[in-house]
Amino acid sequence: MKSLLDKSFVYTSAVSTDISKTFARIRAKEKRMETKEYRTVGKADWIRGEWDDEPDKKQWQDESTGLPCLIVRGTSGALCGYVGVPEGHPAFEKGYDDVSQADGEYISVHGGLTFANRCADTADESKHICHKPAPGESDNVWWLGFDCAHSGDLCPSYAGRYGSTISGESYKAMRYVESQVRKLAEQLKALSAT
Repeated sequence: MKSLLDKSFVYTSAVSTDISKTFARIRAKEKRMETKEYRTVGKADWIRGEWDDEPDKKQWQDESTGLPCLIVRGTSGALCGYVGVPEGHPAFEKGYDDVSQADGEYISVHGGLTFANRCADTADESKHICHKPAPGESDNVWWLGFDCAHSGDLCPSYAGRYGSTISGESYKAMRYVESQVRKLAEQLKALSAT
């Protein structure tokens, strides 16, 4: 029995080391994923607000974790945040309800995780959940994400379409969503070290 446990420890250590090396390679690359912003959503029939001047999609590589990050505006007008994990990461190809922190607690991010999938297969890179990787960087990542269209969240498209807002709703602006994406990236990075 002891030798089986010893082999398990060696295998677990090797996987953890491989993932750590992957993150180190990502951070060490000279050519990093380009930060890009897209403005493609027509907002003419929305109520006016800070979303008018925000991009509808943003991609960047998180400085501290090296993970690819996205913010994409959903059909409700609310922003959604995503972080991609590489093959070999403990959360790769897991459902969003199956990803938890090392202590067993759910990932802590606005509204909880609500998305897990590969890159969307579409010709329009400005509107889907996927990034444009740097040359030589893999696009085989598993996206985990959250949305800001929960109870209490203002969704500008709906408010414009239906002509009202509910008292107490607040719009989750780009700066807030970026901070939540960075928080998600840190938690996912920590999972790779366990």
